[in-house]
Amino acid sequence: MDGKLNAMTGEFLELLAREAAAVEFEGPLLAARAAGLPPDQVADLERAKLAALRVRSLLERRRQREVELSGLVDTAADLAGLRDVDDVLRAIVHRARTLLGADVAYLTLNDDDRGDIYMRVTDGSVSARFQRLRLPLGAGLGGLVAQTGTPYVTADYHVDERFRHTGEIDAGVGEEGLVAILGVPLRLGSSSLGVLYAANRSARPFAREEVALLGSLAAHAAVALDTARLLTETRVALAELSAANSTIQAHSSSVERAASAHDRMTALVLRGGGVEDVAAAVTEVLGGSLLALDADGRELARVGSITEPDRATLAEAVAASRAERRSVRRGDGWYAAVVAGTEDLGALVLRPTAELVDADQRILERAALVTALLLLFRRTVAEAEGRVRGELLDELVSRPVRDAESLRSRARRLGVDLDAPQVLVAVGDDTAGRQRVLSWATSYALSRGGLAAARDGRILLMLPGSDPGAAARLVAKDAARVSGRPMTAGAGGPSSGPAALGAAFAEADRCLSALTALGRVGEGAGASELGFVGLLLGTTGAAGDGEVARFIASAIGPVVDYDVRRGTALVRTLEAYFGVGGGLAKAAELLHVHVNTVTQRLERVGQLIGPDWQQPERALEVQLALRLHRLRS
Repeated sequence: MDGKLNAMTGEFLELLAREAAAVEFEGPLLAARAAGLPPDQVADLERAKLAALRVRSLLERRRQREVELSGLVDTAADLAGLRDVDDVLRAIVHRARTLLGADVAYLTLNDDDRGDIYMRVTDGSVSARFQRLRLPLGAGLGGLVAQTGTPYVTADYHVDERFRHTGEIDAGVGEEGLVAILGVPLRLGSSSLGVLYAANRSARPFAREEVALLGSLAAHAAVALDTARLLTETRVALAELSAANSTIQAHSSSVERAASAHDRMTALVLRGGGVEDVAAAVTEVLGGSLLALDADGRELARVGSITEPDRATLAEAVAASRAERRSVRRGDGWYAAVVAGTEDLGALVLRPTAELVDADQRILERAALVTALLLLFRRTVAEAEGRVRGELLDELVSRPVRDAESLRSRARRLGVDLDAPQVLVAVGDDTAGRQRVLSWATSYALSRGGLAAARDGRILLMLPGSDPGAAARLVAKDAARVSGRPMTAGAGGPSSGPAALGAAFAEADRCLSALTALGRVGEGAGASELGFVGLLLGTTGAAGDGEVARFIASAIGPVVDYDVRRGTALVRTLEAYFGVGGGLAKAAELLHVHVNTVTQRLERVGQLIGPDWQQPERALEVQLALRLHRLRS
């Protein structure tokens, strides 16, 4: 009996395979009952029949969808080959009637001059009165669709109270014999061009899929209609200009170049091209050489042999271009400002091989606009990535580290190996241009597989490597170039693993403070390069700090104590004396005292710490102790 049940169940698959009618799926069930199968097996067969019918329904819907999609593709292909507006409209209406299986399809267009809509094309219509209808905005189903820009459907128009009925409209619809009507707007952007309809002469509820299908066709139709209209207008314009001679031809050629350049630059933006690609596209179209500069005059891209303009000329030309909102000529070069709103982003400098006409200037100006978009997009992406990378670095140097494995995983996704040797570099806060330096630091760290962030009034970089001093010097040099002022950088490390990076940051931060206190502004160094200052920075805890305190006490302790007890300035006198290279007169001038006063003070120093304090070895210790004393203070 089970074999017979399986065989009958298999019949449903055969029925599905040959796309049998729904009624044929009752056959195996009738045969099972006739064969006397038990009720439970008949029930199983009934469930198999229902499942097969659901599969058949699904396949049927998919076939219908394929037919609709094929129809839309065919419509698009048909419309793409049409150039006459009337041909376009007839093709639209005929395809709508065919795809929806409607009795009548028709299309109305907006009449902006009269403020209503009028019947333009019909397919399947037999009423002359219906074909001449005009609908006020808001009247009838079509007037409401045109006014609201929203599809409307009615299974029986004559009794549907949602629409404002008029005698003229109802008479035309009645003479045509229409009952069920579906209307969708022909929209192009925010503009409404008209309404596309499908209608039946009997009551018919249009399904959502049919509304969507007609809407898709209307979308194709609106674009094709607008294209045909534009082509028609273009042909008329070309016919009016056909009498022009060489001037018109030259202008046409320049327009073609502009269109080509526009298409190329649009494609560049869409495929993620850069400023270099824009520069290459401009020179290929216009010829000559081109230089792209950022807001600080640094080179972004260069095509061909072109020298940089002097700063004064560049500044004046860019200001003029921005004020006039056009490219300007200065000497043998053309300048176009690259701006976004009120922000200067740079400039394009073109030295063409031939004279530029207006359309050529537009190409250069369009290139400047595209360059601005690319720079803004690049900056936005960099800022977003910089925030992510900065947040990670901020967590890494925050102690204690709570979840090392999570931090490792996040770092790996950013291409950073936390278990490799890393150096931490702290850069002094440049208040005037901090954001610019931070942006530079983000790009600098990213290009080297590191991280950057702003923290505690510092700009912090984590860079792969094992030489903190070399990293600090490179960062100080490049940061100074970006900010336009000396920048000091202190480095700590190298360290490996998330848990060690916080200590390396503290070391770098203290190193930066030491460099500033030691008067080494604009320099970069690692903590280990500072000698005894490095001892102060690299040693943590009370023991290390006591060691430094003992060194200061042994070298200049009596002098410091004397100043504290007597309120004198022996320490300041020593700093001034060593600061001017041991010259008494210069030290006196620096301290605004008499030379004899300096001599007396130094004699007192000799009495306190020994007469050999000026010998080279002792003098070095005294100077170092003075520096450390100032740093600790």
